[in-house]
Order: sequence, then C-alpha cells, then structure tokens
Amino acid sequence: MFCAIDFGTSNSAIAIPDAGSGMRLVELEPGHPTMPTAVFYFAEGPEVDGPPRAFGRAAVSAYVDGLDGRLMRSMKSVLGSSLIDQTTDVGGGRGVKYIDIVGGYLKRLKIQAGAPITRAMLGRPVFFVDDDPVRDAQAQAALESAARQVGFEDVHFQYEPIAAAFDYERTVSEEQIVLVADIGGGTSDFSVVRVGPQHAVKLERKSDILANHGVHIAGTDFDRRVELAAILPEYGYGALGARIAGAPAREVPSSVYFDLATWHLINTVYGPGRVAELRSMRSFYGNPLHHDRLMVVINERLGHELAARAEQAKIDVSEGGDTVIDLSHTERRLSVTLSEQTAVQAIDADIERIVGAARSTVLQAGLTPDRIDALYFTG
Repeated sequence: MFCAIDFGTSNSAIAIPDAGSGMRLVELEPGHPTMPTAVFYFAEGPEVDGPPRAFGRAAVSAYVDGLDGRLMRSMKSVLGSSLIDQTTDVGGGRGVKYIDIVGGYLKRLKIQAGAPITRAMLGRPVFFVDDDPVRDAQAQAALESAARQVGFEDVHFQYEPIAAAFDYERTVSEEQIVLVADIGGGTSDFSVVRVGPQHAVKLERKSDILANHGVHIAGTDFDRRVELAAILPEYGYGALGARIAGAPAREVPSSVYFDLATWHLINTVYGPGRVAELRSMRSFYGNPLHHDRLMVVINERLGHELAARAEQAKIDVSEGGDTVIDLSHTERRLSVTLSEQTAVQAIDADIERIVGAARSTVLQAGLTPDRIDALYFTG
C-alpha cells in the first residue's frame, strides 16, 4: 500500500490505490474528500497519544465556538523556519513542538485512510521558501521527518505543478507549454510547465518547470472583499455618524469591520475591553439600527457565521447570476442581494494582481502569453 498526500496550507487530502479507478480520494470527514489543515489543542482534557485535540472542521468549530485552547493553522509556513524544532504553548500548561504538530496532522490523514500504509508520495511547492535554497531544503527535510515519525518508511516528493502536468499531458500527443494555476485559500501560485509524451516518461521533472511565481492573494481575500461590500454595510460599515454642531458627518470607525472580515482576527472583537468600547460608540452612529445589529453580532459571536455566508455567496455568484444572502440570524427578515456586478467590482483589484502574477510568471520563463498552449487550474 502507498498513498499520495497533498499537505496544503488551507486544506489537505490523501489518495490511495483503488482497484476500480486507479486512485481514489479518501473521505476524511463525512461527505468531504478534503479536510482543513487545522488542529485545535484543548486547554483541558486527558492526554491520549498526545494532548487532547481536534482536527479539520472540528478544530475550526472549537475555535469558532470560543472553547479554551489554541488553534493551529497554516502549519506549512513553519517548514523551513527555525520554529520547526521549537516548542509552543498549546494551553493547559502543555507544550508541543511544531514538528510534532505537523506529524500529528499527517498521522490523522494516515489513520483516516484506513489501511496500513508505509509508503507516501507528498506534494511540495516549487519553493517552500523563495530565494533561499538552504531553507527550502530544510523545509522538505522537516516534512519528511514528520512523515517518518508517524510511520511512513518510504517517503518521496513531487512538485505540485508537475502533478498537474501528469494529469494534463495524458490528453496531449505533442509537446505543449502549460501555465498551471493553483489559486488556494491564501496564495495564488503559477508555474510554466513543459508537457508532452516525451516528458511524461521521465522521473525527474524539475527541468520541465520553466518558471514559478505567486502572490499572497486568493480565496479568503475574495471572501473578505465580498463581506465588506455586501454584508457589513448593513451593520454600519461605511455609514455616516450624526452631524454635530453643523459639521459634516464623519464615517463611523471602521476597524471593527475589517477585523470581522478577517478570519483570524474575528475572535479579537469578543474581548471584554473591546466589547465595552464598541458598546459605548452608539452615539457615533447616525443610524442607531446599524449599531444594534453590530452589537448582536458581537454579543452572540456571529462573526464567523457572517464570514461563512460571505464565502457561500461568493461561490453562488461564481456559478452564475445574483444571490440573496440570508442575515436573519442577526435580525428577523434581514437579507441582502449580492449581484454578479457587485462581486466582480469588489474583487476586481485582487483579480488584477493575480493576473499580473500569472503574466510575470510567463515573462520569467522568457515567453509571451501567446506561447502558452493551455491554462490548467488545479483543484
């Protein structure tokens, strides 16, 4: 038995051989072949094979529900840094090394596969660490070490854009130049890859990667823009306060809205001091209803739910047409319509930067856009 693992920044997956289809994705959670790359360490609870913890969507839910503990995400970014062998506090007086956090997550994937597996092929980006070959090699070594410590004895790596090339070049009969686009949760990465029958037989394919470039803009940035454009105005974002002594009305303070639209900052608005400050700002609002709605979100800890509805609205609009966002969980019968035009306008600047990164990648390969035979989007 062997497996293929995509250890991603936002989500991960594992595939194993299947007699009928060659390879199949493992259902890591009910109805889901992918799982958020997240671990939540509970501050309290008995230790069973390590500190008490939850993985994937359960980890995210524990964090959103405000349980006492620590959420670990974007663990891939620690690879190649000096943090990997350091110990971090996870609550309850417990400490865990970062490499053990990564290893524990890989073990979870291995267990979910439901078979005794000792051989693994792990995907890796073209560069874990840009412009630093030493740290890049250290990052791969750290990931390999984490895989071996949870029982993988035979560990190999494949470049993620080459994995995409393997799939695409099964459909071509001659050499082509492909732009592989990997637009994830936090980054958009592009690679110019040479594919074709004469290349498919090679084991070492790094020379077929002609250029690689990325930008730290992706799906979660789109969600944030949509929430600010369509949802948070109903709670006071961009609204004006009352006119005082004939002076022009000023826009209400916006920092709370930016925090509510930024996933990892949402819980910061629930602190007692912050809540007291926001409660005292009612007089700042020209429309008191906006402040009332905002305080419902704060008092009932609905920030992550708003973010989730923004994400779903983005998905619905991308499938065509307008969509209605139900906000009745904060006020009876409250809803807003997100049009395709509004959504596009909200993310237009981000899209331009992503397209710019794609064009830069092509230029780095010494090519012009017309030399690209296909654009391949990875899943």
